[in-house]
Amino acid sequence: MYTQQQQYEKMMRTPIPRLVFSLAIPTVIGMLITSVYNMTDAYFVAGLGEESTAAIGVVFSLMALIQAIGFALGMGAGSTLSRLLGKQKRQEAAAVILWGVALALVSGASLSITGLFWLEPMMELLGASETVLPYAVSYGRYILYAVPSMILSLVFHNLLRSMGAAKQALAGTALGGIFNIVLDPLLIFSLEQGIVGAAIATGISQTVSFFFFLVCFWKKRKSLSLSLEVLKRQSSLVPVILRQGFPSFLRQGLASVATILLNRQARGYGDDALAAFSLAGRVFAVLFCVIIGFGQGFQPVAGYNYGAGKWKRVREAFYFTLFVETGIMILLGLRGFSLSEELMSLFLAKNERVILIGSAVLRWQFVTLGFVPLGVVSNMLFQSVGKNGISTLLSACRQGIFFVPLLYFFSFVWGLNGLVMTQALSDVLSALICIPFDVRFLKKVN
Repeated sequence: MYTQQQQYEKMMRTPIPRLVFSLAIPTVIGMLITSVYNMTDAYFVAGLGEESTAAIGVVFSLMALIQAIGFALGMGAGSTLSRLLGKQKRQEAAAVILWGVALALVSGASLSITGLFWLEPMMELLGASETVLPYAVSYGRYILYAVPSMILSLVFHNLLRSMGAAKQALAGTALGGIFNIVLDPLLIFSLEQGIVGAAIATGISQTVSFFFFLVCFWKKRKSLSLSLEVLKRQSSLVPVILRQGFPSFLRQGLASVATILLNRQARGYGDDALAAFSLAGRVFAVLFCVIIGFGQGFQPVAGYNYGAGKWKRVREAFYFTLFVETGIMILLGLRGFSLSEELMSLFLAKNERVILIGSAVLRWQFVTLGFVPLGVVSNMLFQSVGKNGISTLLSACRQGIFFVPLLYFFSFVWGLNGLVMTQALSDVLSALICIPFDVRFLKKVN
């Protein structure tokens, strides 16, 4: 295990391509594993019928909200931690860790209790139709039981990454993914728990990941002085963590809002349409996880080097990450476009309408996939260096500022066809708006 001084030297001196890859690859693999077991949920639940498939799409917006809180606290604490470690301020770094965990506990318990109390009205608000509502309530209840573990898992994952322990972060995610993949068929079919079994499998897998991260972190903490006295003396770091994490909360929170609004619009075209958007979203999430994962590998590099005043390395890391991600996404987009129907057929091969709608959604998103990395990497750059205002604005674009007006305008003008192309065009506009901010910042640190 590296000491903090060794980690500092690694972040300052390792060539940028090798450093970004060393941090990004474990994160990308971890994100892919998470996405794969989400796909596994969708695959096995699809065997229970269209209503169950639509229900996990409805609850997906709730899970996006849970992830929004977890990513906000985890990335807020993590990006602050990496800059403090870059400046070698270890006492403040220890306080950031403790406050991140404390905030995760409070927010997780609060959301779990509130959600369970208002469960049925919440599912209706999230877009469940009358036929889908019972399935959404059954699935959502067990997801809410696991909220504290899910948020704590995300926080510890990001803290470990920021401390340079990317392999441990990957191992914890992989362990949870394995549990989820094994438990899904066992609980859904063998023990005949149905959609409830899928939710229980998700909850158990997240709890397993959390305890693994906790053990890894406890071993890694030795170079930092963690005590309640540090927590009390550094309470001023709380607003810093929240400001740093707000762009992530906005990005993930708007994903939840966008899913809710899309579900509410799609349910007017029947449960088949609701199921199609749900499945297409799960498929696209696999590719989006690669973009986010690679960006998360870039973030500690940018944070450490910005904190140490290594401007050239910050610029080099940004360009390298952006070019690699864009190239990969263009290639995957070209391939995915031709396989859209086959991808949808994996889930509900006998439902032609679900395949037709879902494959149309995927084709639009594959065509514009090359634009997505610019929006994500730019957002993460400004978040890593503490430019919270710009990062917040860019976070709000993809599934807020552009998505919501386009959703209602296109659905009004073109109906279901308008819903199909909304996210793709929002991605293009979100990428283009980043360009002037990037140019101005990169000139400033030249």
